[in-house]
Amino acid sequence: MEFESVLPPLVIKGKRVRVPLIQGGMGVGVSLHPLASAVAREGGVGIVSSACLDRLVSKRKDKKVNTYEAAYEEVSLAKSAGGFAGINIMVALVRDYEDSVKGALDAGADFIISGAGLPLGLPAIQPPKDTALIPIVSSARALELICKKWERLGYRPDAVVLEGPLAGGHLGFKMDQIDLESNKLENLFLPVKDMAIKYGNIPVIVAGGIYTHNDILSFLSKGADGIQMGTRFLATEESSATSDYKQAVIDARQEDILVADKPGSPCGLPFRVIKQSPMFVSAQKRLREPKCDKGYVLLKDAEGKFTRCPAKESNENCFCICNGLLSSAGYNSDKEEPLYTVGTNAYRVDRIIPVKNLMDELTGKVLIPTS
Repeated sequence: MEFESVLPPLVIKGKRVRVPLIQGGMGVGVSLHPLASAVAREGGVGIVSSACLDRLVSKRKDKKVNTYEAAYEEVSLAKSAGGFAGINIMVALVRDYEDSVKGALDAGADFIISGAGLPLGLPAIQPPKDTALIPIVSSARALELICKKWERLGYRPDAVVLEGPLAGGHLGFKMDQIDLESNKLENLFLPVKDMAIKYGNIPVIVAGGIYTHNDILSFLSKGADGIQMGTRFLATEESSATSDYKQAVIDARQEDILVADKPGSPCGLPFRVIKQSPMFVSAQKRLREPKCDKGYVLLKDAEGKFTRCPAKESNENCFCICNGLLSSAGYNSDKEEPLYTVGTNAYRVDRIIPVKNLMDELTGKVLIPTS
């Protein structure tokens, strides 16, 4: 007997993905090559996160590497065991954005997924060749803006990820928009699907709050081409989150998961966390001194230099997301308080399992006779 997925394949830019499931790129350091390659081997799409990748790879190799080299190495390792793998690159990480894209393209990434801002200039950075370029949006209007801009660059999105307000980490909504009925993923989907059809029937992948095999089937039946899921892959053996991070997910109750605003991320986007995260607790109590010694979310000053970050001047309204998330991946965790970001359904996680077991559950594999 053999197992066969009951889910249809996902086809993007001529790539036929056996299981229409993309593992979300969770930064910092949760989605590295051990997780991405495990998902790819099981027929899905494995995604590494570019956030702070240079430091994480440098620590692992005990040798300093730059952003380009880190992206190249991590994508190469994610692809090395076969299957489809790519990278998630946040627009908000302005300083390292282009080098991350170039490293991933040169490594032959199957997919580049980009959000936390609109990736309006992504196709202009370097010819993507066989790599699929996939923006993340939270509305039909955002997709149309990207399509119009990319058309002027001679390119069309190869797919789009629609991320609803139940996702983990940075959210593409204002605080007063998160709980609106109109912004539920199922209500956002049809306008985005219509827009995707208008611009050439672009495949639509939905994300945010999807947890079970039945959730996947529900969205596929509505016309989604694929699913992206993060939190459930966070709680796997192959995830590079620390054991404390994984245990915090297991221990979390529904009321422990909230959207941080003030204090919140210096990116200015609402940010879903576990409220017991040590850095978040300190930030709420205003115990942490202003600090910015990593600089991944720095913006340019009047002279064009990357010097500006709200967490550098004051922790009144935001916390140092770079240090907190790096600590959650085990980087300088003896010196920095961790920050645990999760999706809204993280409280449903009750154990850590291998990626293979999770993929079997999510795909609803059934036994078929063999000759």
